[in-house]
Amino acid sequence: MSCCGPSRRTFLGAIASAAFLSIGGLASSRARAQPLSVLATDLEVVTVTDRSVVLTWTTVAPDESGRLTPVPSDAEVRLGPADSPRAPVPVFADPDRTPFHYAEIGGLEPGRRYRFEAWSQGVRATPALSVTTLSPGTPEATGEFTTMVPPPGRLLRTIALANDVHYGETVSGLVVGAFPPGFRQPAGLPPYPEVMLSALLDDLRARSVNHLVVAGDLTSEATQEEARAVRARLDSWGMLGSDYLVSRGNHDRPHVDYESCTHFGEHRDCWGDNFLARQELAEHEVGGLRLLGVDTSDLNGAGGRIERSQFDRLAEALRADPDRPTLVFGHHPVTVESGLTNTAGPSFVLDGADSIQLQRLYERAPGVFLHHSGHTHRNRRTRPDTNISVEFLEVAAVKEYPGGYSLLHVYEGGYMVNFYKTRTEDARRWSSTTRGEYFGLLPDYTLGTFADRNHVVARDFSGLS
Repeated sequence: MSCCGPSRRTFLGAIASAAFLSIGGLASSRARAQPLSVLATDLEVVTVTDRSVVLTWTTVAPDESGRLTPVPSDAEVRLGPADSPRAPVPVFADPDRTPFHYAEIGGLEPGRRYRFEAWSQGVRATPALSVTTLSPGTPEATGEFTTMVPPPGRLLRTIALANDVHYGETVSGLVVGAFPPGFRQPAGLPPYPEVMLSALLDDLRARSVNHLVVAGDLTSEATQEEARAVRARLDSWGMLGSDYLVSRGNHDRPHVDYESCTHFGEHRDCWGDNFLARQELAEHEVGGLRLLGVDTSDLNGAGGRIERSQFDRLAEALRADPDRPTLVFGHHPVTVESGLTNTAGPSFVLDGADSIQLQRLYERAPGVFLHHSGHTHRNRRTRPDTNISVEFLEVAAVKEYPGGYSLLHVYEGGYMVNFYKTRTEDARRWSSTTRGEYFGLLPDYTLGTFADRNHVVARDFSGLS
């Protein structure tokens, strides 16, 4: 696991530097681009499973003013075993021309190293100028990847982990006020939270997912209209409490001055009227696997907290069956490492005292194996602060780049995690657009390392059905 990331001051400084560098960088890229008809860029090896790989890239070309703009192009992937003397051979060709390329290749062998190339109009795709994909040893830098070896035993079930839909939001990428510049959906296109949620649900149908877990920020402002609309979209996929499970995020907290909905003093809880009451522990069981949804939202802020009544119920549930395999999900990340490495600082994650108390509960409940959270809009695993064997996993947002979800494949002998981008044309367009958030620095913060996105953990789940 990686340990460190930018502090808030460093990040904001980098934004300022990027704003300056982007002027010269764009000018030089325009100059270089002039002789070329197409540039294939932003290459990412997003997902590697035991038998498949997903690559994405974008094709751009200079317009009459020299500005690089997306242009439709063909797409081809060449692939072959890395230990073969033969060059990679074509294994994928997209008949539909698009600027936003998504190539998924199956039929691979577990635990084998492959060499790959992605091409559009005779131009080989290259990574963006991003530390995440240009660092030594990354698949994008080496042109090679190794398929994963799944845990032993039968595949028992597949659970999608998602968060940060922000249904109702109209501007993406704002941090403070109107800074940095945000991104809006062009006129005539559906609102981007609707596009991205629909793309997520389409993907889950195609991938035969058993359950969907949404860890908070389903809405933008928790209005009655937003809560009802996102509930209706999710209900079109399955049933709340069995097919899909939710927890509340800070955007879903009760708001002041709404005219209807359940009262909390001056606050009104429209989200709770459509989903779950405030600070209520959600308990679910599927085939012997326990899923616990924790409401970590504070009534008046972006940071997280767990109130005493919910802590007591959580402690009671874990104490009653401490060895049962358990997945916990809640909106706010938990660990000190997460607090130090997210751009908003320690106050943005779960309250420090609550974090330690929660991890102490996990010490006495060895069945807890994974804690899924959102809020930071990034893919990242962080270290626990106590001596526990729990993975703390943050999953990138549904609503913006990289725009996706993680699949948790549970086997008898452990689990495999893989992050996927959503893949409808409108979703790929919006994800490509929002790469530009934070003056183009968003990929380095949110995509995560290859190991954050794709990894295998050994556990004994032989008692599950």
